[in-house]
Amino acid sequence: MGVIDELTAEFARLPGVGRKTAARLTFFLLKRSPDEARRLARAIDAVADRVRHCSRCGNLTETDPCGLCEDPRRDRSVICVVEEAADVLAIERTGQYRGMYHVLAGRLSPLEGVGPEDLNIDSLLRRLVGSTGGKEVQELIIATNPSVEGEATALYLQKLVRPRGVRVTRLARGLPVGGDLEYADGVTIAEALSGRREL
Repeated sequence: MGVIDELTAEFARLPGVGRKTAARLTFFLLKRSPDEARRLARAIDAVADRVRHCSRCGNLTETDPCGLCEDPRRDRSVICVVEEAADVLAIERTGQYRGMYHVLAGRLSPLEGVGPEDLNIDSLLRRLVGSTGGKEVQELIIATNPSVEGEATALYLQKLVRPRGVRVTRLARGLPVGGDLEYADGVTIAEALSGRREL
C-alpha cells in the first residue's frame, strides 16, 4: 500500500466519510502546496498531544480543568448532562445556558456492549455530593439524544440521581421551529402535545 492509499484509508475511517470522499480529500491535499499539508499535519499532531478530558466535567480541553468549569460567572447549581463534547458546543452556540456541564462520553447501549461502567457516571455522582463552589447542585438537566439509547441513559440517570434530592429535568422535545405539522412524524407530534405550554 502506497502513501496515497494509506492516507485515503485513514480519511475513510472518519465518521461520515466514505471511500470516494476520502479519495477526494487525499487528492485535494495533493493539489495544495506541501506547506498546507504540513500545516494540517501539525494541527492534527497538536490536537493529539494537547487535548484531553477535563477532570471535572469530561469536556475536551487543553487546560485542566476546562475554561467552562473555571468560569466564575457560570451557575454551579445546575449541571447539563450530555453524551459527547460536541453537544456542549451545540448548547453553548445558543448563548442561552449559563450552568455547568457533564460529558458522559457515550450512552447506554447493551447491543454495543456499553454499560454504565463504560460511561462517565461515577464522576457525575461525585459532583452531586456536597457542594460545588459553595453551592449545592440543585438541578440536573439531562440532554441526551432523543434516541432509544439516549432515552435509556436518561431514565438510568434519573433513577440514580432522584434519591439524592436533586431536581432532574429533560430537554423539551417536539416540533422544530419552521417545520410543517403535516410533515412531522407521529412520535414528534405526540411529544409536542405532551410538552405543550401556556401562551
